[in-house]
Amino acid sequence: MLSKFATRREFLNYGKLSFLFLLNSCSNLPKKVKIALQNSFYPQSFKDMIPKDWKQEKINFESIQLQKNKNTILSSDFTLINDGWITSIDFSEFAKINEYPLIENLDKRSIDFLGSFNQNKRSKLFPIGVVPYTIIIKNNKELLNSARISWDFLLSKKLTGKVIFPQSPRILISIAKKINTSNPLKKLKSQAMLFDDKNMLNWLINSDACVAIVPYSLCSKYLKIDPRLSLVFPSQGVPLMWHFLLSRSNLNNAILIKWIKSLENKSKVDKLVSQGWYLPFNSDYLQSKYKSEILPTSGPSEKCWENSWSFPVLTNDQKINLKNIWNESLSP
Repeated sequence: MLSKFATRREFLNYGKLSFLFLLNSCSNLPKKVKIALQNSFYPQSFKDMIPKDWKQEKINFESIQLQKNKNTILSSDFTLINDGWITSIDFSEFAKINEYPLIENLDKRSIDFLGSFNQNKRSKLFPIGVVPYTIIIKNNKELLNSARISWDFLLSKKLTGKVIFPQSPRILISIAKKINTSNPLKKLKSQAMLFDDKNMLNWLINSDACVAIVPYSLCSKYLKIDPRLSLVFPSQGVPLMWHFLLSRSNLNNAILIKWIKSLENKSKVDKLVSQGWYLPFNSDYLQSKYKSEILPTSGPSEKCWENSWSFPVLTNDQKINLKNIWNESLSP
C-alpha cells in the first residue's frame, strides 16, 4: 500500500516538475515582434516584405475607437504612420530611433524633411517610404501633354464638376499655388465633383468624373485593369506623402536594422517602385529610381521630384493662416 502511494506521489511530483519546466521554457521563448500599421495606406508588396514572423497589428486613426488604437500601439514594438497623422500620436510613448546606424543611410530628401520637425520628434521618426501623389485621367488622353507640364490644365472647362480632389484643404491650397491665374483656389474648387480620400478611384471609374488626384501607391493596380485610365506627374511637382517608422524600445535595434537593410535588395526596390512606393535611402540603385524619364508609367521624372513638396507639421499661426485662406475662397 505504501509502495503504491509513494509511486503515485512521485508521479504527481514528476508531473508538477514537467509543468513548471514547460512554463519556464515558454517564458524564455523570444517574444514575437509586433508592428502596428494603418493597413489601407500600404501597398501589398510592402506588407509582404514585413518579416513573416512579425505580427501585423491593424490600427485606424480615423476610427472612433481611439483607446483601442492606443492600446494596440502600446503593445507593439514598432508603429508605421504617415505624415498626415503625426499629430495623432503621443511621442513620449516612443524611443529615439535616429540614433541608430540607420540614419546614415537616409538620403538628402528625407534628412531635409526630418529637419522640419523639432528635435524630440525628429529623433523618433525614421522615414521608410515616400509616396508621390499622381493625377489619374480617364478617357481624356488629349489632356495628358498639358497635364505633364503644369497643374493649370485642371481649370479646363471640360473638367468643370468632374475632378475628385483629396479631402485635404492643405493639399488643395498647395496645388492652387502652382496655378498661374487670379483666385486659383476658388477656381480650382469650382472644378470639384467631390473631395474624398477613401473611394476616389471607385468614384472615378463608376461616375462621370474625369480626373482624380491620389497617392501613387493606391492606384497602381487600377491602372493595370482599366485601359481608360492614364497616369501623369506634372513637371511642376506633386505633393508627397511620407511614411515613418517609430519604435517603442531601442532593444529591437538589431532586428530593425536587419529588416531595413533587407528592403534595399534590388528586386524588392523594383517591386515597391512598381506599386508607387519609394524608399528614401541613399544607395545608388535607390536614387536611380528618382531619375526616370517622362514615360506614361515610369513614375515622376527627375524634374518632377525636384519640384515636389512635403507637408511639415503646422504651427498654430500657420493653421490659422490656412483656415483664413480656405474661408476666403468660400466667399462670393
